[in-house]
Amino acid sequence: MAASSSIVSVAATASSVPILPSSCDFSNLREIKKQLLLIAGLTRERGLLHSSKWSAELAFSLPALPLADLQPPPPITEEDAQDMDAYTLAKAYFDVKEYDRAAHFLHGCNSKKAYFLYMYSRYLSGEKKKDDETVDSLGPLEKGQVKNEALRELRVELSKKHQARELDGFGLYLYGVVLRKLDLVKEAIDVFVEATHVLPLHWGAWLELCNLITDKEMLKFLSLPDTWMKEFFLAHIYTELQLIEEALQKYQNLIDVGFSKSSYIVSQIAVAYHNIRDIDKALSIFNELRKQDPYRIENMDTFSNLLYVRSMKSELSYLAHNLCEIDKYRVETCCVIGNYYSLRSQHEKAALYFQRALKLNPRYLGAWTLMGHEYMEMKNTSAAIQAYRHAIEVNKRDYRAWYGLGQTYEILKMPFYCLYYYRRAHQLRPNDSRMLVALGECYEKLNQLVEAKKCYWRAYAVGDVEKMALVKLAKLHEQLTESEQAAQCYIKYIQDIYSCGEIVEHLEESTAFRYLAQYYFKCKLWDEASACAQKCCAFNDTREEGKALLRQILQLRNQGETPSSEIPAPFFLPASLSANNTPTRRVSPLNLSSVTP
Repeated sequence: MAASSSIVSVAATASSVPILPSSCDFSNLREIKKQLLLIAGLTRERGLLHSSKWSAELAFSLPALPLADLQPPPPITEEDAQDMDAYTLAKAYFDVKEYDRAAHFLHGCNSKKAYFLYMYSRYLSGEKKKDDETVDSLGPLEKGQVKNEALRELRVELSKKHQARELDGFGLYLYGVVLRKLDLVKEAIDVFVEATHVLPLHWGAWLELCNLITDKEMLKFLSLPDTWMKEFFLAHIYTELQLIEEALQKYQNLIDVGFSKSSYIVSQIAVAYHNIRDIDKALSIFNELRKQDPYRIENMDTFSNLLYVRSMKSELSYLAHNLCEIDKYRVETCCVIGNYYSLRSQHEKAALYFQRALKLNPRYLGAWTLMGHEYMEMKNTSAAIQAYRHAIEVNKRDYRAWYGLGQTYEILKMPFYCLYYYRRAHQLRPNDSRMLVALGECYEKLNQLVEAKKCYWRAYAVGDVEKMALVKLAKLHEQLTESEQAAQCYIKYIQDIYSCGEIVEHLEESTAFRYLAQYYFKCKLWDEASACAQKCCAFNDTREEGKALLRQILQLRNQGETPSSEIPAPFFLPASLSANNTPTRRVSPLNLSSVTP
């Protein structure tokens, strides 16, 4: 195996693919463009179309090369010349997806390029048969035991070649894919790392490695080549691991060194903002990307998720029609149409389109998760559970599937199952308040109130998206007759919703004012109680209680009942909460250190 500092050896062409010295130096963009054009050609010759497309797109974002700098095609070896006829014929069959036929004519070829295409054709033939059998016989939700029958034979043959050190970078990549498909994860990771050392320019090997890394600790122990491709890999894996700040910094660095026109980088930045729920920023970037590349389909399902969250029906309808005109049989198109029908509450139709997406690609993660959501809407919990489990099989890092399973078991009133799945979702999204609130509710149902308190407080501390954590924490304190802590939580909740400046209807606002009015009444703080009671009168569900409390306060004042002389530390509510717009007094400021995790 070549060391990370060595020149990449591509045995298939008996030529050297030059890479930059052992560093992440981006100063020589002309050399990087040469490498990208070269690897785009090499991957295209081997039928690795996605890697070829990625390299070509990245090369296109860099300045054009003058004629003098264009590289000649790699020289043809004696083995290549002998296998040329068989390779040319087999590649034509491969391109029209006649994989068995391609493999038949490549049998016995000696050149590395022909051997790779022979093994890759056998692998894809097995995958195609497996997918056909899964979809036709079992349906997308049935848990079948359909396997790619070719995998074991391929593993045996490639293992012998590997031990004899006869595999080039592409051969190592295929060997790693076979090991991954056989669930031999540790061996697959080792082989993919080896492939990145031997052929650092092949994006497919880096991408496969991405899919096997589950956390940042695992990443630290990998011995990766010190090449500029590593920067793209790290940016991608940080996005996958929800380390969004690090990912955005990496992508910004790549833009700064000269990749500002790369549609791949722009789309990844949009996905990163989507992952941290910065919806406005993500929408803005996707709209800009659509202007630059109007026929792009990749990541448009993520764009449709954002439009769905914002209930932008007309924009989602336009996107669905536009993608239908470009290619109605792409997985992303089916998911966009599914989202459109889901937004219109036509859940049966939405599920139908997600099923259609899975017939096109049974391993498409987004479709499984979205279909689980639709079955939840249709109250079909068993089908939802199957869909979410399939999503987890495809990618164990999909927090939405773990969270969906938690919600499903919550409906089924199985709190211990809920707790397990919500914990898994929280591990993947430690700073997502929704996961923490769900965990808190679970602990509450299991009567583990201390843990529930910690979850609600942590949800508030990381930035409560739904503005519900403090209310739930306050109700928990109410339940435990911890009236002062409950009041503190309600005060903080009222402050937050009034200070955000948004005119939003908060369902628990009336609950907070009712509790505070009663709390101040018991403390004999008539001004504060009166202010909160007047606010209660603005809500239908608390109007009568507010009026009754105001009458009681008036009666006590007329009887000469004096307010409490125990004046707590001053604390100011928003001026709009006070009847006379003067500062009010209440209990000491919020102190929840006792329940802070």
